[in-house]
Amino acid sequence: MKKLNLLLVFVLVATVSCAQQKASPRKEAKGTLNKVNVTIDYGSPSVKGRAVWGGLEQYGKVWRAGANENTTITFDKDVTIGDGNLKAGTYGFFIIPNKEGAWIAIFSSKNDAWGAYSYNEAEDVVRIKVEPKFDKENQEELMYSVGKGSIDFAWEKARLSIPIATK
Repeated sequence: MKKLNLLLVFVLVATVSCAQQKASPRKEAKGTLNKVNVTIDYGSPSVKGRAVWGGLEQYGKVWRAGANENTTITFDKDVTIGDGNLKAGTYGFFIIPNKEGAWIAIFSSKNDAWGAYSYNEAEDVVRIKVEPKFDKENQEELMYSVGKGSIDFAWEKARLSIPIATK
């Protein structure tokens, strides 16, 4: 009986784990900005008819910029973002969406967190204000891409373009 109960618990945990992974699969966006290789690793949630901004993701609160583990962004060479310099390496990436005005994009030295639960502003390396644009088209699954001079973000109706300068 104990073995059967243990087996049932194992199957249940495995099923829930697989369901969560399928709901917000890990994705990777890669690209090159002026000879700097960029990799964005993120969990990609879907809108699923939900109110995202101001609902699922609250205004004025730090968000992990993806699902499950932290979104991370890796640069293989030094870059400049706004007035801040980032050394080559991997950074945790967070966003603070705001109801009005600019949103805040954050590159953190902590790149191994689960969500934003342990977020600490003291670990911020660069913060930049980014004006969101809102599109008529719905982007169902969260998507990152590397543009010609930016990291681009699209989810639901929101679009962000974070300018990256290379040396």
